[in-house]
Amino acid sequence: MVVVVTAMDSLSERAAKMREALQKSQTITDNVVSILGSFDSRLSALETAMRPTQIRTHSIRKAHENIDKTLKAAEVFLSQFDVTRQAEAKILKGPHEDLESYLEAIEQLRRNIQFFSSNKGFKSTDAMLNNANNLLAKAISKLGDEFKQLLTSYSKPVEPDRLFECLPESMRPSATSPGNQHDSSGKNHSSNNHSENQPETGGFKLLTLIPPRILPLLHDLAQQMIQAGQSQQLLKVYRDTRSSVLEESLRKLGVEKLSKEDVQKMQWDLLEAKIGNWIHFIRIAVKVLFIGERLVCDQIFDGFASLRDQCFAECTTTSISMLLSFGDAIANSKRSPEKLFVLLDMYEIMRELHTEIESLFGCKACNQIRESTNGLTKRLAQTAQETFGDFEEAVEKDATRTAVADGTVHPLTSYVINYVKFLFDYQSTLMQLFQEFENRGETSSQLASVTMQIMQALQTNLDGKSKHYKDPALTHLFLMNNIHYMVRSVRRSEAKDLLGDDWVQRHRRIVQQHANQYKRNAWAKILQCLSTQGLTSSGGSGSVPGEGGSGSGASRGQVKERFRSFNMQFEELHQKQSQWTIPDTELRESLRLAVAEVLLPAYRSFVKRFGPLVESGKNPQKYIKYTPEDLERMLGEFFEGKTLNDSKR
Repeated sequence: MVVVVTAMDSLSERAAKMREALQKSQTITDNVVSILGSFDSRLSALETAMRPTQIRTHSIRKAHENIDKTLKAAEVFLSQFDVTRQAEAKILKGPHEDLESYLEAIEQLRRNIQFFSSNKGFKSTDAMLNNANNLLAKAISKLGDEFKQLLTSYSKPVEPDRLFECLPESMRPSATSPGNQHDSSGKNHSSNNHSENQPETGGFKLLTLIPPRILPLLHDLAQQMIQAGQSQQLLKVYRDTRSSVLEESLRKLGVEKLSKEDVQKMQWDLLEAKIGNWIHFIRIAVKVLFIGERLVCDQIFDGFASLRDQCFAECTTTSISMLLSFGDAIANSKRSPEKLFVLLDMYEIMRELHTEIESLFGCKACNQIRESTNGLTKRLAQTAQETFGDFEEAVEKDATRTAVADGTVHPLTSYVINYVKFLFDYQSTLMQLFQEFENRGETSSQLASVTMQIMQALQTNLDGKSKHYKDPALTHLFLMNNIHYMVRSVRRSEAKDLLGDDWVQRHRRIVQQHANQYKRNAWAKILQCLSTQGLTSSGGSGSVPGEGGSGSGASRGQVKERFRSFNMQFEELHQKQSQWTIPDTELRESLRLAVAEVLLPAYRSFVKRFGPLVESGKNPQKYIKYTPEDLERMLGEFFEGKTLNDSKR
């Protein structure tokens, strides 16, 4: 029991101690809470006290930051001022000495203007901006002057020999040609020899008009002016400079600006020569000179297509006009047959150059140039076609009274046939004409049809001219000669393939018909003298037995009269027809032979039968004047075109 009490006491003591400890802990906690509460109050008061200081410190820090930014901005502005001063110094010196440095200065100046335009907060910005803009305007003005000076310095008229060097060998004139004469001291030495060792296009060498080292400089200058809005000023400078150079180059070559009236007054030989020169000149202009100019434009205005095309169009317009004016004058001048071939030549060169012209002047700015060249091509074609049509009518209605007393080939015939032969040298060109104006049928059949019409017109005219001969035999000899000339010429030319064998054979028969008609008209009467018809008598010593043993015979008087008549007629025929002409040897021999085959057997037969009757009388040689051999020899003198005096001798 005592043990229990003792244990309880011990627990009580421990409990009491624990209460005491808890009370102390509570007291400490209360004290700590009190102290902490005091700290909160003090900290709150301290924070309240410190807030103005914090605000001032933040403001000071912000102020420092703003000062730093301002100083940095000021440094940037000051650096831009320095750049402007440096650029100004370079610009005041001008671009001539150091163009690259000058262009760099302009770029710096542009960047400065952009900078000042974006930073207008400073009071001095407006003044700096105005100064920079004025300086830039002066710089661009000097660039324009430099561009003009540089372009002018290297833009010289091209001497003809340099143009000729760019031609294929076969097209170059000889050293003595008028167009090749020049003063060597007048050559453009700055750009001479640049046509050598250049690429060739279709045998034509590329012509270098401005040295390659200069073109990049001109391009840089042009680029700066365009960026400065000076495109129109640039266009004017380029057009005025290059246009006059191209014109002078053409004048040196020999190009003239002739009016329709000038052409009308010109002698044909001179005009024909000028047309030949013009064909040569326009080929050189398009294939050499204008291609060279296009290359210059392309390089100077690279990257500015619209301005490039406009410059090329405006600098070539006057030169093109110089060339086309002569073509227009020819196309619009009075038509005449001899002009057909030069018209076709001019039409051919315009067709030949069509591809180059479309390529060179294919841009919108060159529309007028293309229309002008195409217009000339069409006018030449139209005039050629009309001239072609006029020719057929002119042949049929030709009223020339050129005397062809000997029945030979008429000048009109040889003229027309030569004309037709020349036409066949232009077959492809004529077919092109037919395609351009006619939409029906094959062009080859059209050409054949037109050729047949011309031939028929010639025959119609020859029929009319043949009626002027009083001697029917000469009429047929004339037609035989002329139609034979036509047939022979066709057989020996390309016309045979076009007109065909039927045409040839038909007209050969016509030639033969006229030969037969000639024999009938010229020899029928004289052959009657060698006929036995009408030689009858009552017989006797002065007669010979008649044919068929009828007992009737011819009297000596009748036979003498026949011989006398034959001699007289033959001598008359010999004298007259020795003056007639058959120019073709084969035809002449053929006709002589045909006459001899009829005349000589009849004469031999007549002499053999009736000669003894005359020979038994007085002066037989008075009647039988010629042996058959004499007649054959004299027939060999027919159709030689001898004069009357020659015949008498």
